[in-house]
Amino acid sequence: MGTHMWSIFRDVLLLLFGLASLSSAFAQIDEDYAQETERATRLLNKAVALYRIKGPAALADFSRQGGFVDGEMYVYVVDTNGVMLASGGPSVILVGRNVSSVLDGELDRAFKEALSVPEDGKVRSAEYRWLNWNDGKTERKRVFYQRVGEQIFAAGYYMPRSSKSAAVDLLGRASAAIAADAQKTIERINALDADFIRDDLYVFVVDLDTQKFSAHGFNLRLVGTDFRALQSADEQPIGIQMLDVLKSNEVGEVVYTWRNPANGRIEQKSTLLRKVGKYAVAVGYYLGPST
Repeated sequence: MGTHMWSIFRDVLLLLFGLASLSSAFAQIDEDYAQETERATRLLNKAVALYRIKGPAALADFSRQGGFVDGEMYVYVVDTNGVMLASGGPSVILVGRNVSSVLDGELDRAFKEALSVPEDGKVRSAEYRWLNWNDGKTERKRVFYQRVGEQIFAAGYYMPRSSKSAAVDLLGRASAAIAADAQKTIERINALDADFIRDDLYVFVVDLDTQKFSAHGFNLRLVGTDFRALQSADEQPIGIQMLDVLKSNEVGEVVYTWRNPANGRIEQKSTLLRKVGKYAVAVGYYLGPST
């Protein structure tokens, strides 16, 4: 089987494998993605409603570009035997194929368990990291699904932006680590330790005495460079702005344009800053596309 084909099979597996582990579609929905959640669930509900009216004849509608595709979102349907029945996305090439036939051992058992969810009218959800076919970036994805008869209907969206609360949490943990052992924490950040990187969130540290980067959780080429020379995507002197904020405050926030590493796009970014001894510790989160 080719690499491209296996990637799509694995996409379907990760979707359904993740679905088995969560019981509520709305248990952990970020307010930041309320609009996307509404769009995805509306698309799912629309597909289920049509299927209840037309039965299997509706499956052809889901595999066409049109009413069941909304930007990067699309509906796809798998039966409880693991056969792809319809897809409005790249997995359309799997229609008629048994996805479970390529799986072994534990993965096959988990896949079959996911396919065995009851028909109880509930919409369930899952979250995992996967390739966004639109931009070629690996991003978090949240999917929603519902069983109708012997079919499982699904639709979802990508989440290239973490929430402010996640950024605040990471800043708190990084600041505490710097306070406890600055040198060790700086080494861990520069080693791209997973404790200081989460999706589009990462930590950077500036030595306020030298005004140079001590650590950076994404671009190691910045370490040791002059923080005052840092500019935004639209060439604003954001390094100087951040230093100015901390001259009279222990904490601060600066908004500017920057490239989101999760999707490669220029977006509005808000960076939260905290003074810890002689260091400025910072974590930024993305607000969305720059206008």
